[in-house]
Amino acid sequence: MFPIIPANSVAADSGNDEGIFGFGYDNNALSLTNLVSNAGVVATDTAGVGTARFYQSACEYGGDKGIFGYGYTGSNVSMTNLVSNAGVMATDTAGVGTARRGLAACEYGGDKGIFGYGKTSSSVSMSNLVSNAGVVATDTAGVGTARNNLAACEYGDDKGIFGYGNGPVSMTNLVSNVGVVGTDVTGVGTARYLSAACSYGGDKGIFGFGNGSKSMTNLVSNAGVVSSDVAGVGTGRYGPSACEYGSDKGIFGYGTAATYASMSNLVSNAGVVATDTAGVGTAREISSACSFN
Repeated sequence: MFPIIPANSVAADSGNDEGIFGFGYDNNALSLTNLVSNAGVVATDTAGVGTARFYQSACEYGGDKGIFGYGYTGSNVSMTNLVSNAGVMATDTAGVGTARRGLAACEYGGDKGIFGYGKTSSSVSMSNLVSNAGVVATDTAGVGTARNNLAACEYGDDKGIFGYGNGPVSMTNLVSNVGVVGTDVTGVGTARYLSAACSYGGDKGIFGFGNGSKSMTNLVSNAGVVSSDVAGVGTGRYGPSACEYGSDKGIFGYGTAATYASMSNLVSNAGVVATDTAGVGTAREISSACSFN
C-alpha cells in the first residue's frame, strides 16, 4: 500500500547531489572552479568564467542551481554569476545592492537565497534576497550585529542561519522561510571568523574551521540551535568554503593552514567530519561554494 501523507504536509528537502567551489585567492584573485561529484570527489580546475575575485559568497537557488556574488577585486564589487543545474558557471551579471566583501549566503524557502552582512569601508548588516529565478533584490535594512568574514548555511529544510564573524564573535542570526533575518542569538562555541558552513542530513547544518587555523565544528539542529564545540578533525585552517553534496552530506575544502591548501574534509549525513582527503585543484583561500543539481 502507498503511505498516507497528511494533508498540507511537506516532504523534506532531499538536498542537491553535486557541488562547486569557485573563485578565491592564491596571491592573485582567481575565477576557476572545481566541481564536486555526488560521491564527494573534487574535480580538477575548470577555467574561470567571470571576474576573478575573492571574499565573495555563494548559495543555492531554484532548487537545483547556484549563485556566486559580491567580493573583492582590489575594490568591492556586487556582480553575480549564476550556476546552472549542470554546474556551468555563467558570465557576470551586473551587480545589485551595496558592493561589499566578506559576506555570507545561504538558501531559504526551499528555492531562494540570501546574501547578508559583509564589509564596505566598515562592517555592515544589510541583506539581499535572491529569487527562485536567480534575481538579486536591492538592499534590505540590516538586522543584528554588523560584521564580516562570517558563514551561513541552510537548516530545517527551508530556513537559514548566519553565524560567527569578525570580532571575533559567536552570535548567530536565524533566517525565516520567507527570508526575514532575526535579531542576534547569543553565541555558542568558540568565537571566530573566516570559517565556513554547509547543510547536512537533509535538515541540519555545520559550521567549521576558522581564524588561527582552528579545526573545531559546531552542529546546527533542525530547529536552528547551535551546539558547543566538537573537537576538530583534519588540518586546522582558515578561509575554507563548504557546500552540500550527495543530497545529505557536506564537504569543507581549501583554505590556509601554514600555506594555501587544497585538501577537503567530507561530512557524513550524521555530521561527522572525516580526516583530510588529498587536495585537488589550485590551493587557495577565501573561495566560496554551493550545491546544485
